[in-house]
Amino acid sequence: MDREKYMEMALALAQEAAEAGDVPVGCVIVDSEGKIIGRGRNRRVECADATAHAEVEAIRQACAHIGDWRLSDCTMYVTLEPCPMCTGAIINARIPRLVFGAREPVSGSCGSVIDLFCENYGHSPAVYSGVLGEECADTMKRFFKKMR
Repeated sequence: MDREKYMEMALALAQEAAEAGDVPVGCVIVDSEGKIIGRGRNRRVECADATAHAEVEAIRQACAHIGDWRLSDCTMYVTLEPCPMCTGAIINARIPRLVFGAREPVSGSCGSVIDLFCENYGHSPAVYSGVLGEECADTMKRFFKKMR
């Protein structure tokens, strides 16, 4: 399956988040065989938890699936550039590849505000940005337009 197909799956999760009244971010984690082993969507509102980001949910599910905290053979697909917390979680989970859709000019930590992967943390994934970027950005724009 190609990057766009996995990003479409992440976009479907982002839509679920929007329908639940949360910022529409979705994430899937795929193993080396192409199987989705982790899914997440923003649930900050639903869970009243500042850490309930799509990436963190997907990482927790993927780690539980494989029984290890290291996701060293996986790829993360997320609709929005990760924030500092999620970037730290990616580093700590040793995820080797990150694919994201839209840039996040307010808290994006993979190049927009800062690139935490350039710091000396001992792990730095390959980053691919802009995959279905317009669709991901439009999802965010529609959500915030509706909220106003």
